[in-house]
Amino acid sequence: MLDNVQSVKFFLPELILTGAILVLIVYHVVTGKKKSLFAGYLTVVSVGAAMLIAGGIGSGGARDLFFGMVRIDEFSTFFKVIFSLATIFAAFMSIASSEVNGRRQTEYYVFLLSVTLGMYLLASATDLVMVYLSLELVSIPSYLLAGYLKRADDSVEGAVKYVVYGATASGIMIYGFSLLYGLTGTTSVAEIGRIVASGVSPLTLTVAFILVGVGFGYKIAAVPFHMWSPDVYEGAPTPVTAFLSVGPKAAGFAVLIRFFYAVFAQRVEGGQWALFEGVDWVTVFAVLSAVTMTVGNLVAIVQRNVKRLLAYSSIAHAGYMLMGFVLLNVEGLRAILFYLVVYLFMNTGAFLVVVLIANQIGSEDIEDYSGMGIRSPFLSVCMGIFLFALTGIPPFSGFIGKVYLFAGVIHSGLYWLAVIGVLNSVVSLYYYARILKVMFLEKPKSEEELPVGIYAKAFLAVLAFPTLLLGIYWEPIIRAAEASARLLGG
Repeated sequence: MLDNVQSVKFFLPELILTGAILVLIVYHVVTGKKKSLFAGYLTVVSVGAAMLIAGGIGSGGARDLFFGMVRIDEFSTFFKVIFSLATIFAAFMSIASSEVNGRRQTEYYVFLLSVTLGMYLLASATDLVMVYLSLELVSIPSYLLAGYLKRADDSVEGAVKYVVYGATASGIMIYGFSLLYGLTGTTSVAEIGRIVASGVSPLTLTVAFILVGVGFGYKIAAVPFHMWSPDVYEGAPTPVTAFLSVGPKAAGFAVLIRFFYAVFAQRVEGGQWALFEGVDWVTVFAVLSAVTMTVGNLVAIVQRNVKRLLAYSSIAHAGYMLMGFVLLNVEGLRAILFYLVVYLFMNTGAFLVVVLIANQIGSEDIEDYSGMGIRSPFLSVCMGIFLFALTGIPPFSGFIGKVYLFAGVIHSGLYWLAVIGVLNSVVSLYYYARILKVMFLEKPKSEEELPVGIYAKAFLAVLAFPTLLLGIYWEPIIRAAEASARLLGG
């Protein structure tokens, strides 16, 4: 365990992000410029540098920094790479988005970097105080990003709902933290886990478990804590929607996994929820997973707006990932980590197509996508790749991700959950295919072609290539995911 001075050199990625935030604030004050590409490119460069340095530090072994407040290991590094890529993709999307251009861009990128810094800290947090502060650092700038289009009623409405639900969830969660502190007399997550394993009041511990679970459930948009996400995702700028549906969701899973592994699971490798006798927590979380994916998919069927449809789709994918969390073993963890990687590419790619089409036609309604296969074959084919991957059809990467999730629950004897997962994938095929049907089989409302710039094509290719490649050759990613999972579990 390192003290504050010794910890600084291992905290360099977070310091780079903090420095970039300060530079942008000073730049905004000094220049007063509302429109500037500098902010976007500085965001990309600083996050890229932080990612590379984090990878180097994380490969050097596990370290407890700042007297045990944060832990740098392969698990946190894996998530930091996901956060960094999500931020870089969002920054490039923002540079190309007509929704973001022309507004106070420097402030926008300050908020984006602040969320990224919070996610970095959240993935490494091993103390209740740090967990809470990191969650708030993720949440508060996210509220501002969601309401960035302040003259749009749906953006303001979504942001207000985000704040109200977020504040409520934070209050509930911190009350759960206070119960844990009262039971154990410490804020260290590892120490809490040791004291809980030695025996404490089952009833109080259960209440704390539920209250903390509510806070984390809100962050990953699991049913019934998902009510905020459709309105927020629809009203926010599309790059923000893409970012929120991947980055903070992944951060939620990172803290969910690390916290519950340390505190509530006495035998991690055996996959046993040992909170107290008499409650089958595997079944409880399996039902939560099934309900989350089912509600997300069924409500997505009736959506007419592409962004809102993808919002409910995001809820469903949280349900799929919860299948891995139910197992609470290395196999389940590995499946979650791998699925987050493929979800990053296929989900971001789908939202990028939405951005590029909206820039041209000014609409996100599915019916306005009619004839896109003729007007813009490149965008339409890319959309097909991303949507088929989200469905889980071979040979796309989403199929491999779901295979690992479904195989895990089958190996644990949860056959019914695997069946529900497969049925939900079939349901998702319907609403994803509906978009492609409109794009390829319906007549265009206009014969005018939609031009796609060379940089936009390159960006789409960067997202489409891994979406295809990881469905054919996924071994390096799955090895990295398993190494991270074993480090945490073992």
